[in-house]
Amino acid sequence: MSFARVACRAQLGLSAPLVQVEVSLAAGLPAFCIVGLPAMVVREAKERVRAALLNSRFEFPAGRITVNLAPADLPKEGGRFDLPIAIGVLLASRQLRDAADTGAAARELYGELGLTGELKAVPGLLPAAEQARRAGHELIVPHANAAEAWAAAPGLVRGAGHLLEVCAHLDGTRELSAESARDRDDLRAPVRARLDLTDVRGQLHAKRALTVAAAGGHSLLLIGPPGCGKSMLAQRLPGLLPPLSPAETLEVAAIASVSGARLRGAPGTERPFRAPHHSATVPALVGGGTRARPGEISLAHRGVLFLDELPEFGRRVLETLREPLETGVVCVARAALQTQYPAEFQLIAAMNPCPCGALGDPGGSCRCTPALVQRYRARISGPLLDRLDMHIEVPRIAAGEFEAPPAAGADSAATARLVCRARELQLARQGTCNARLGDAELQRTCVADEAGRRVLELAMERLQLSGRARARVLKVARTIADLEERPVIGAAHVGEAVMLRCLDRAAPRT
Repeated sequence: MSFARVACRAQLGLSAPLVQVEVSLAAGLPAFCIVGLPAMVVREAKERVRAALLNSRFEFPAGRITVNLAPADLPKEGGRFDLPIAIGVLLASRQLRDAADTGAAARELYGELGLTGELKAVPGLLPAAEQARRAGHELIVPHANAAEAWAAAPGLVRGAGHLLEVCAHLDGTRELSAESARDRDDLRAPVRARLDLTDVRGQLHAKRALTVAAAGGHSLLLIGPPGCGKSMLAQRLPGLLPPLSPAETLEVAAIASVSGARLRGAPGTERPFRAPHHSATVPALVGGGTRARPGEISLAHRGVLFLDELPEFGRRVLETLREPLETGVVCVARAALQTQYPAEFQLIAAMNPCPCGALGDPGGSCRCTPALVQRYRARISGPLLDRLDMHIEVPRIAAGEFEAPPAAGADSAATARLVCRARELQLARQGTCNARLGDAELQRTCVADEAGRRVLELAMERLQLSGRARARVLKVARTIADLEERPVIGAAHVGEAVMLRCLDRAAPRT
């Protein structure tokens, strides 16, 4: 009996537990059995491995081949186990010798095999590369995954294009380059076109609200007729936000990798922007499926989630946003798998003021009855509105504003510098943006002077604000004060924060 062991890692949410691919060759009738809770695509690996070995001029062992993917109680999915299984068969049958004699102790192999032995890309490799870096293991991956893995484990990744290249590296004949994919032109990350705030004409109030939202990480609801610039404003928010830090970059890239998206190069520092259609289901938004993949709110982690036509989303879909908005995480539970994904997204939503969209239009073209308008707005529940930091009206743009030159200092670059300075103040003071302040930090950092407290008390009395709405008004006021670099919240800051919640003023609770 011959035996070999090769290391790999499975994918379980954002974690990558180590898997030992154990291959045993024994005498008996020819058989090829894979055990260890493999999914169907893993069980089909035996045919891909057989064809790849024969087409690469190796002999396929004639005895009984048993492949055990340990630990046996961990679900195994995907084609990533093809290469370690093939190498295990070659090692066990003595057709390949590991010159370094390190085996499973210091090397991990990943890759799906084509029938001729070429290596194909596999999804979800970045979390495995991060875990391998912590363990100090070398990684051998397909060329298509080399840039992605190199971002998490620089200096430990070796890219290969064929099974024969991997065998030559293992037996010492020809060593694979440690950074073979870093400078390849076809693996460079695409650069998205830069959108500038000056492209949006007029809308000074909305631009001010967008600046406040960017500075403090606040959620924002834009209410206005079609064509007034709501979507344009939302699309320009990522350009106002500070770039991702190296740790945040890997975190965002890991979520994208687990979702099945293959990174075309080293992860960029631009924050993600996700805009799902209003027909999206609950699993599409929060995550789910048989593999419990991340949904849109996790793919927008550290970035922006834009929901256009907010009342057109299903009621159940919108209600699933309430917990992630508060906690910043989402738990996806399925019968065979339970996992947790981060979801610290910044929600920007847009809606019409009424079903026809013309309510408040100076032309007087709206024919919606008050009851119809109320039913339309009631599609968004009060608890969800309470969790939105700001909601403002975005009026129709006057004809003369299209020809007016943009104001000085109103471009995205100048606004981003203000936002960056405000974020630096928040990080130095409490270690997070104002929108993520907890109750204890709120009492310590969001302190208003006497005049500010009077304005806040008056607003709570007149508008019947809830405790949650009061806390969000204070957080927004703290951000406005940070934009002015004021240590204490004043009456003007509280007043502007209240003015940025138009639905509270339009329909006070009774």
